[in-house]
Amino acid sequence: MNPDALTAVLDGQWAQLRREIRAQFAGYDLDEPYDLSTEEYRAWVLERLRELAKSGWHRLGFSREYGGGGDIGGSVVSFEMLGYGDLSLMVKSGVQWGLFGGAIQLLGTAPHHERYLARIMDLDLLGCFAMTETGHGSDVQNLRTTATYDPATREFVIDTPDEQARKDYIGNAARHGRMAVVFAQLVTGGESRGVHAFVVPIRDESGAPMPGVEIGDDGRKAGLNGVDNGRLTFHSVRVPRDALLNRYGDVTEDGTYTSPIESDNRRFFTMLGTLIRGRISVAGGAIHATERALAIATRYAEKRRQFGRPGESGETLLLDYRAHQRKLLPAIARTYALHFAHEELTRALHDIQGTADAEERAQRELESRAAGIKAIATWHATRSIQMAREACGGAGYLSENLLPALKADTDVFTTFEGDNTVLLQLVAKGLLTSYRDHFADLSPLATARFVAEQFVGAVIERTAARKVIERLVDAAPGRDDDDVLFDRGWQVKLFEDREQHVLEGCARRLRRAEEADPFEVFNDAQDHVLRAARVHVERIVLEAFVAAIDRCADAEARALLERVCDLYVLSNVEEDRAWFLEHGRLTSARAKAVVAAVNDLCAELRPHARLLVDGFAVPEPFLRPAMLR
Repeated sequence: MNPDALTAVLDGQWAQLRREIRAQFAGYDLDEPYDLSTEEYRAWVLERLRELAKSGWHRLGFSREYGGGGDIGGSVVSFEMLGYGDLSLMVKSGVQWGLFGGAIQLLGTAPHHERYLARIMDLDLLGCFAMTETGHGSDVQNLRTTATYDPATREFVIDTPDEQARKDYIGNAARHGRMAVVFAQLVTGGESRGVHAFVVPIRDESGAPMPGVEIGDDGRKAGLNGVDNGRLTFHSVRVPRDALLNRYGDVTEDGTYTSPIESDNRRFFTMLGTLIRGRISVAGGAIHATERALAIATRYAEKRRQFGRPGESGETLLLDYRAHQRKLLPAIARTYALHFAHEELTRALHDIQGTADAEERAQRELESRAAGIKAIATWHATRSIQMAREACGGAGYLSENLLPALKADTDVFTTFEGDNTVLLQLVAKGLLTSYRDHFADLSPLATARFVAEQFVGAVIERTAARKVIERLVDAAPGRDDDDVLFDRGWQVKLFEDREQHVLEGCARRLRRAEEADPFEVFNDAQDHVLRAARVHVERIVLEAFVAAIDRCADAEARALLERVCDLYVLSNVEEDRAWFLEHGRLTSARAKAVVAAVNDLCAELRPHARLLVDGFAVPEPFLRPAMLR
């Protein structure tokens, strides 16, 4: 079977763009750095960023009237495919064009676009996205940096009140950035109007810090050392009134605050919602890095031999051992599932942000799904890349074989663009009846107040695969049938039933906030909240897999994907056997049958392991570690 049939399903809506990018990657004479000093590595990445700018892919997400491509989904795809290569380059490009340029495009207005966007795309202006503070990461609403309007001079005064309010971990800040989009509490007329974004110069033409701007270097990190992360402190830095990115809030010359959105909370979450592209892109980059690691580990497992069969000469391939198959094949199956779910998420982003009058409800659901898939995908990357390293033994520990760098570089993905634990709380809140009609404040206190004041129920919604899923579920056999494990309708019902049970139980626990301390009730229920979010995401990932199989036109590829989907489902059930047994969803005999089924599927898919990772279509220049040469 040709892996192209699998690649065609994985590539989805932006297949042509993916082919073009792979074709360009195929010509790379790649020698990724792994022993450079920090400064040498930063310089290497900046040089590669300038080469990347010549491709034009980074323009896709910008508006056509300023030289962009007007293709939101394409911009995510082009970014995530950089996850096949050096991840410092991927992150630095995301800082420059996704975060810095994206904030100016999405939060600014025409004067900002005309002044900055072309220069940002051309790398004439390198910039930073200065949101995170030393003392406030995920709690963006309570950032401490202030931007106080001075009507006498028609300027904002940017201040860092204390060390905990220092902007920290800011990409491009330590060396290359000349300007930053700074998120700060806007104060005018003695009143705070919440967090807004401001364009603030941080270096002059010679590279020296601007007056009042103090710049520090975060130094050597565990990974991503080609990205110059730094610290920014502002000492009464003055910027003109038009430095405010004023799409959602503005200040007149006399200091009067105006906004098309009356509620401060609603304005804040609308602003953050526009920046969701970064979170989706990080998830995609993590999935592609995982695909690379699994492709390397699988190729090695088909080459490396260890021990022999009794009575036979020669040694056995690693991939012929069931334990090794159990390491790699379920991880490959989950990666296929997450890839399909992410492609569906990218399509939703493209449709919603590409529509001027998108429904608020659809935007909220997109934010929730993006949070959940980002969390699950980045945790999966951390676990799978570590497993791939172990599967390659001592060879996998050598820097020249790429896996150590992949492990180190992806580790931080679980905590940037939103800490995963906080993101799963956001997912769970979005599943509570009535909560969808409010803006989902991330703070535990705000959630506690909500559940104390509202009826808290639970709801499950179908994904884009609704019609296919309903057909499968309606045709599913009874739960006691012998062959039920491999029936797709039964599998979907099992995931759906688990989600419904966990979510309703979570809602019941939270209702106690009406009679007790709301914060303590929420705090005590956090284990339940996080489980509700996780099983919800696992269900929508399964539905995305089902939808992908349904649109697969190649009969042979479709049959193989059916078995890969079985492995995704049953390995998930195997991991969560305790819950299914405790809640009577599986008998002990059926639970044992699940384990046996995973073994059987690994044996069945073993001859197709190389085919499956070749289906990821990772460009060959990125699959040449020394151990495979």
